[in-house]
Amino acid sequence: MLSRVANSIYWMNRYIERVENYSRFVGVNFNLALDLPPDVDEQWEPLLIATADNFLFSKYYEKATKEDVIHFMTFDKRNPNSIISCLYEARENARTIRETISKEMWESINTFYLSIRETNPDDFRNMDHMQSYFTDIRKSCQQFHGVVDASITRNEAWHFGRLGRHIERADKCSRFLDVKYFTLLQDSGTSGSTLDLMMWTAVLKSVSAYNMYRQTHRALTPMNIVAFLILDKLFPRSIAYCVRQAELSLYAIAGSIPERGYVNQAEKLISRMRSEMEFADVEDVFKMGLHEYLDQFQTKNNEVDNAIFDMYFGLEQPQVQSMGQTLGRSQGQWMN
Repeated sequence: MLSRVANSIYWMNRYIERVENYSRFVGVNFNLALDLPPDVDEQWEPLLIATADNFLFSKYYEKATKEDVIHFMTFDKRNPNSIISCLYEARENARTIRETISKEMWESINTFYLSIRETNPDDFRNMDHMQSYFTDIRKSCQQFHGVVDASITRNEAWHFGRLGRHIERADKCSRFLDVKYFTLLQDSGTSGSTLDLMMWTAVLKSVSAYNMYRQTHRALTPMNIVAFLILDKLFPRSIAYCVRQAELSLYAIAGSIPERGYVNQAEKLISRMRSEMEFADVEDVFKMGLHEYLDQFQTKNNEVDNAIFDMYFGLEQPQVQSMGQTLGRSQGQWMN
């Protein structure tokens, strides 16, 4: 497979996953707004800090109000990580490899992009409308992933797509937990309170983990929630699960299996990361500090992405690159 084609497939899936997760980031605060006591103000700046979009945001906006944060993360084309920007780049990557992907994939992503492009940002004046809009975005992303799984042969192209999707998903799951950290950072007195529990519950709901969590844990405790979202090997949005799926696809691309050892730097890094998580427990996470653990994971995840680029995509200059790809090949590099 041409490195240009592999790069486009990898990034097309990363961008669609990023779109879904940015809509979920907004969902964190929507869920919180429904449960917060009347005397507690909504906080939107933590979303920008956790995604490291706060520096760019400050260039164009004075204050992190709800309206400005939502517009910046959704419709602002000056933000390379906004939903509209990522959808545009996903569509452009798909357009250049239409001979490789299925017709249904192209129709799904093209229709999705056109529907978002035609949205009028001024229509968002009430919370119910915004919630349903971001729910529709998540459903469109899930529909795209369903089309991929139902219409693509399990060959190198499929594995590059799954690799990109899970590398991106693992990064964003870590940042969902960081939203919680940066929110509490503004008021250290909330730790262990009812408000603290509300925030943890909002994080679970925003990654569609609440029902699955309650099937495996009786009590809503920070330690159990962190263990579920980071270390659970069966839940499809946990970090450990995503790292394992990315590892399997990375080895499948090279025609090898993890049990026989790595054959390149990318496989070495991702297997080391998976092994460290596999033998870790939640006490290790809290001993290091949740934010510090997540920050370290994001750095390692970026190193895997860099190694993937050097191994498979750096052979020739891709014809289509996004601002994120050009500046750093991943949002992780753009962020950190």
